[in-house]
Amino acid sequence: MPKLREIRIPAETTPATARIQQAIDTAATGPVRVILETGRHKSAGLVLRSDVELRLEKNAELCFDADYDSYGRVFVFAEESDRAMISASGASRIALTGQGRIMADSAAFVTGDDAEMGTRIPARFRPRLLVLDGCSDVSLSGITVTNSPMWTLHFVNCTHVSVHAVRVDNDRRMPNTDGIVIDACRDVRIAECDISTADDGIVLKTSLRDDGRIAGTCERVTVTACRVLSRSCALKVGTESFGAFRELTFEDCDIIDSNRGLGIFSRDGGTVEHVRFSNIRLECRETPAGFWGSGEALTINSIDRRPETRPAGKISDIVAENITGTMEGAINLYAECEGGIENVTIRNVSLRQAPGVFGTARAYDLRPTPADLETAPDEAGRANAWRKGPDGRVIGLVDYPGGMPVLFARNIAGLTCDNVTIERPVPLPPGFNDRSMLIVDSPEQ
Repeated sequence: MPKLREIRIPAETTPATARIQQAIDTAATGPVRVILETGRHKSAGLVLRSDVELRLEKNAELCFDADYDSYGRVFVFAEESDRAMISASGASRIALTGQGRIMADSAAFVTGDDAEMGTRIPARFRPRLLVLDGCSDVSLSGITVTNSPMWTLHFVNCTHVSVHAVRVDNDRRMPNTDGIVIDACRDVRIAECDISTADDGIVLKTSLRDDGRIAGTCERVTVTACRVLSRSCALKVGTESFGAFRELTFEDCDIIDSNRGLGIFSRDGGTVEHVRFSNIRLECRETPAGFWGSGEALTINSIDRRPETRPAGKISDIVAENITGTMEGAINLYAECEGGIENVTIRNVSLRQAPGVFGTARAYDLRPTPADLETAPDEAGRANAWRKGPDGRVIGLVDYPGGMPVLFARNIAGLTCDNVTIERPVPLPPGFNDRSMLIVDSPEQ
């Protein structure tokens, strides 16, 4: 194995793209560590190669252009995004390390404000910050990433991935800025990360490529000791679920000032099995109706998004245990079809349920629905959150029968609740159901 070389790049006022890329490309003749020294480095798109470590020294800033067309194309879309600021395809032994910052400019991809929804209106085309596709032996550690205009760290069909002590700090009003996206990857460990974003915090997906092929399966993923603030779902599986999910663990995490806490969403045919949420401390708050969900500690649902071509895959063997904290919504378990969800265990749970300021938690949320597949040009990044029916209500929001309970379950086969304690206000606020457990259409209790 050739000796590791180091190439140091000092900060300069001129664009650094060519200097950084040329240093990366020297990996063709042996492994290289490219070190960005303290100061600001302005760049357009960068492509990582095998046997490259890109290290940002303390107080180094890698600042990306606010120009969609300056970035390379990638082959798994996110909304309508097909570009990435940093990308790699089929590379092995690559790393992003150090104590510096990777800085995007999400404000440059905003066209206005949506006062009703409480978010910014994003531009139609926005780049993701990082997309690694078909890579192996990947390591991210120590870096801080800020203000991504779209999904932040997106790993597609990768194996042996480690993300450690990484911080993501995005604009909490910018839609679609998911923090860490593990998409059809195997053997992944995410540990001691700090995520603050407007969309999902750490989310597992199995997406389609631009040619219609399934990216792969998502297996053997562990998320541990992370801190997440999310305006959507903090720790999530789905909704893109074309391939299977197996052996997933979320443990010892703190969820702070978030919308949904824990979520599993089956829509596109892939099965979800053997998922464990354990030792989670959470704080879930209501949000305006434009955000999916509202204040739920745990949501598991199975909905046919494409009923004629890709019925939702079964969700089975799920454990949520040792969960503490507060919620302004409920625990919601919903299968559209009998047998869609089976063998769910909820144990050692101690939560306090409190009313929120919006009242949106009094309805349970089935979004995304088949209606969300219809898009309009002026709804970029928002159509599947804010589509209304003829009655003026958001499609997919359904009132709980008799008001909001502690736990709502429909069509769940094999539901076990053990040592579940929920503190509720006395007297119950308007819109609360006096039945704490509301279980309907369940073939097995």
